[in-house]
Amino acid sequence: MEASTALMFLSAIAAYLIWFSLVTRSLKGPRVWPLLGSLPGLIQHANRMHDWIADNLRACGGTYQTCICALPFLARKQCLVTVTCDPKNLEHILKLRFDNYPKGPTWQSAFHDLLGEGIFNSDGDTWLFQRKTAALEFTTRTLRQAMARWVNRAIKHRFCPILAAAEKQKKSVDLQDLLLRLTFDNICGLAFGQDPQTLAEGLPENAFALSFDRATEATLQRFILPEMLWKLKRWLRLGMEVSLSRSLKHIDEYLSRIIKNRKLELVSGSGSGSGSGSGSHHDDLLSRFMRKKESYSDKFLQHVALNFILAGRDTSSVALSWFFWLCTKNPRVEDNILRELCTVLRSTRGDDISTWLEEPLVFEEVDSLVYLKAALSETLRLYPSVPQDSKHVVKDDVLPNGTFVPAGSSVTYSIYSVGRMKFIWGEDCLDFKPERWLSPQLQDSYKFVSFNAGPRLCLGKDLAYLQMKSIAASLLLRHRLSVTPGHRVEQKMSLTLFMKYGLIVNLYPRDLKPLLQTITPTTHPLH
Repeated sequence: MEASTALMFLSAIAAYLIWFSLVTRSLKGPRVWPLLGSLPGLIQHANRMHDWIADNLRACGGTYQTCICALPFLARKQCLVTVTCDPKNLEHILKLRFDNYPKGPTWQSAFHDLLGEGIFNSDGDTWLFQRKTAALEFTTRTLRQAMARWVNRAIKHRFCPILAAAEKQKKSVDLQDLLLRLTFDNICGLAFGQDPQTLAEGLPENAFALSFDRATEATLQRFILPEMLWKLKRWLRLGMEVSLSRSLKHIDEYLSRIIKNRKLELVSGSGSGSGSGSGSHHDDLLSRFMRKKESYSDKFLQHVALNFILAGRDTSSVALSWFFWLCTKNPRVEDNILRELCTVLRSTRGDDISTWLEEPLVFEEVDSLVYLKAALSETLRLYPSVPQDSKHVVKDDVLPNGTFVPAGSSVTYSIYSVGRMKFIWGEDCLDFKPERWLSPQLQDSYKFVSFNAGPRLCLGKDLAYLQMKSIAASLLLRHRLSVTPGHRVEQKMSLTLFMKYGLIVNLYPRDLKPLLQTITPTTHPLH
């Protein structure tokens, strides 16, 4: 009996090793271990995961396949993950074979409790309907004007006073935290016309903001665990699943009140509903969807608001954090930005510098800041707010570089790695060089996918640049920054490229007079 058991055990091991050999024999990239797959490498390099992926892609020519978890009860295709940063592959996935690469069931399952079937968590007809509806709104000038009002109000009455006080008192500030609060207030105003005031004096806690943060963090935790495990934890009400459940309840109650009141206001035609003094009409996305002839459920309207908050809050604030940090390390770039700002403001507001600081920049001034936009784009090339994304493979396919991807497997494209490959951007790919964006030769859009690409290209791209340029200009005109001595700037390993310990900076007064003396009215800042 014992001999029979031992024989069965040895046979099982032999069968597994044969299966493992078949699964891994054609793989290149990080080492794949029996049972554990490439998990040991992921764990070992957890603190530098995006750079580790970039190292592997660099060694493999831009694409590799690996096995995350080599378990025999999973089919080969379920084990397989294709990782790529090749622009031709990205164009194939994001545009040419778009229908074959949806977000897929794993992503949708993890985000469903928070985002439902909203635009950023749906595929097929559900996604297409919302995309078309939202696209009509995002092309309107009135939405851009609404965004500008929310941004400029927050800059003038909250952001700048907080920075000025910190400079005067010689106190350090966590710039990443301030930017997160600023963009959260702005996106809530744009999404559903309510100002949570997280950037108000004293930086108060806001129940909705806290619930949203906890819900987002708990949702992201689901990507670390196998789907079966986090679903078991949800059923047993364990760990962060408890926090998620409570947070979702509060979010639901908060948005339900807003939707109920907004419907009554739209019917009666009363008030602005924003509590912001930003206008007497409803120009937020929620109200715009409510005015459509279609009758949307309250739950759908909630998901509309939450999807746009998730997309518009963290991405801009994180990009600005890396931008300001890069400016402190690249004074030449900062000087060029200031020269452009001085040139534009001199032509629109005259030589009196005090008038430059009275009001935030207006549309025409923001649009004229070509070099500043280039610097922000260069920041996103090196530090994309969303460093990677994944797709589900519906049908067997072959990528342009010859890699076969079977149906049921997944494809991860590393946006972070795209900007760090010599074969894509040249020998100076790791340099912070905004000038590369000023070339008359247009860049291949699939070399820069920080705003996605193809049919899912970010609808709010122009609004994001408007907000980031306005905030960057307001700070750099008034202050010099330096990172507090001893502060560590490191990446936080999450779906969004936060700084792990924030961005703690000291602020000093900016003297623009010496710079202004070197600029003639006809001088272009880059000539």
